[in-house]
Amino acid sequence: MSSCAKRCKHGLVKFARSVSRLVTGTLIKDRVCDDLELSVVCHRPEALDLLEAQSNFNRKELQVLYRGFKNECPSGVVNEETFKQIYSQFFPHGDASTYAHYLFNAFDSSQSGSIKFEDFVTALSILLRGTTTEKLQWTFNLYDINKDGYINKEEMTDIVKAIYDMMGRFTYPAMKTDTTRQHVDAFFQKMDKNRDGVVTLDEFILSCQEDENIMRSLQLFENVI
Repeated sequence: MSSCAKRCKHGLVKFARSVSRLVTGTLIKDRVCDDLELSVVCHRPEALDLLEAQSNFNRKELQVLYRGFKNECPSGVVNEETFKQIYSQFFPHGDASTYAHYLFNAFDSSQSGSIKFEDFVTALSILLRGTTTEKLQWTFNLYDINKDGYINKEEMTDIVKAIYDMMGRFTYPAMKTDTTRQHVDAFFQKMDKNRDGVVTLDEFILSCQEDENIMRSLQLFENVI
């Protein structure tokens, strides 16, 4: 597994942990939502029965998650700025804003500009208790920045740069001029099976399933909450 892939997975694991702490009400004890969130019309989530049927959480777990979520954000939504502030706390030595932006878009599946409780439940259900294929599909969607069904070199370059910015001075090996290009080239050498310059979802899943380290890293999500 390349160092780039490890950093990608490391960031996702850290993010899943940060989200779990948010929804259980232990991440930010003294703040609620910022002014923008408070100005949004309060959102009432779908019935718990429906969420239970659509996720891998039972009713009791959903009640606990919702109670923590509402304690932190009474409006029922999280905007991108708040999302970035939460995520950045786990990478204090770098700039996590760009990577957090990509993550926010992956969670905001409806592209509404805010993340509702249903969005959190859907993503956490996949990341923490989904099948291997579901987790890889979600990760592919994160890397597919323009959502056209392919990962191209420009998108992967943006992801790699965002990861290096996020890691900051703790990046190892140290960032060099051609480091990003090397990581992107290695990614496409491994993933782009037909050498057409883009990576499809099928190519991504197949390549990941062939890598024991990637498969092992996916299991790190299982005990986050």
